[in-house]
Amino acid sequence: MRRKVGAAVDRETWNNLLLSFPAPHFLQTWEWGEIKEKYGWKKDFLVWKDGQGNARAACMILLRSMSFLRGCITFRIGYVPRGPLFMNLEDENRQQVLDELQDYAKKQNAVFLKIDPEVISATGMPGEVGEVILEDASGFQNELKKRGWTFSDDQIQFRNTVILDLSHSEEELLAAMKQKTRYNIRLAQKKGVQVRVAEPDDFPLLYQMYLETSLRDGFIIREQQYYLDVWNLFSAQDMARAFIAEVEGDAVAGLFLFYTGKRAWYFYGMSTDKHKEKMPNYLLQWEAIRYAKTRGCTLYDLWGAPDDFTEADRLWNVFRFKQGLGGKVQRSIGAWDYPARKGLYFFYQQVLPRLLAITRKHRKKSMSLEMNQNS
Repeated sequence: MRRKVGAAVDRETWNNLLLSFPAPHFLQTWEWGEIKEKYGWKKDFLVWKDGQGNARAACMILLRSMSFLRGCITFRIGYVPRGPLFMNLEDENRQQVLDELQDYAKKQNAVFLKIDPEVISATGMPGEVGEVILEDASGFQNELKKRGWTFSDDQIQFRNTVILDLSHSEEELLAAMKQKTRYNIRLAQKKGVQVRVAEPDDFPLLYQMYLETSLRDGFIIREQQYYLDVWNLFSAQDMARAFIAEVEGDAVAGLFLFYTGKRAWYFYGMSTDKHKEKMPNYLLQWEAIRYAKTRGCTLYDLWGAPDDFTEADRLWNVFRFKQGLGGKVQRSIGAWDYPARKGLYFFYQQVLPRLLAITRKHRKKSMSLEMNQNS
């Protein structure tokens, strides 16, 4: 298997190559790299082909340089969001890919390279009936450990998720849901909740709901322009669709759905505290599921499940909501770091989080001020 560095790759070529893999991900699309370039990253592409010229593995790598202490310390880091992609996890494939990714990190003078391949380690809840452990993932993890890769403290994306199989009819999908979920969907319809497709002019409204959601649920989001850039670009490329739930013309909830190949992702969700008793989020999800089916998607990724499947996990309540939709838990090996410069990697792991905590505290104050100004 030989590598081809994709310096001359364009949007169409890359995205078409992406679609040739069994599980393409929208975080590996040209468009995601385009957004990240606007915010300080540089995208690069690697493709591994066999002797007949067929792609066996590929990835988009995001590179970024950062400086601290007034430029006294400079970092370069690399990140492969939801990649590399593999046609299969045969030993030869993964060994050569990892060999060359390690060389790439060193040549780029990166402190570390983070990979986040969607290598599925198990399906089903841990220890419960129906759980299936996948041996290929264990082999991949062992290979990473032997090479000095470390399981990352900073996972970036969710390690686990909940997947709906959309190959079933709408009636079968409803039947697979928990009884309370079906009841709440019908209640929302009965109480007059309406779901419509959002237009670009609605995106600032979606952001305001997202800001309200983040303050209520205690997570940090970026400034508005970042989301407007993401939403407008993916919508313009017909790779995403937004939905808004309304009660008597008043927007009360929304979601943003991405799709690549045969899979759709519920990636951003937002809501207000208004009309919660009418269960708008249930109908919103159902209409997004129905839309994904019309696009020919066979999988609906509800994007996010707990790392630890206990009630103490911060995602537990959201996870129970997702479970109610009839999905199946899917667990992956998560993100792994290759520390190409071990001394600086230690600084990045031990000191930088404290600096970022200060930044997040400042951002949280800014978000509260922004919310107050818009209320």
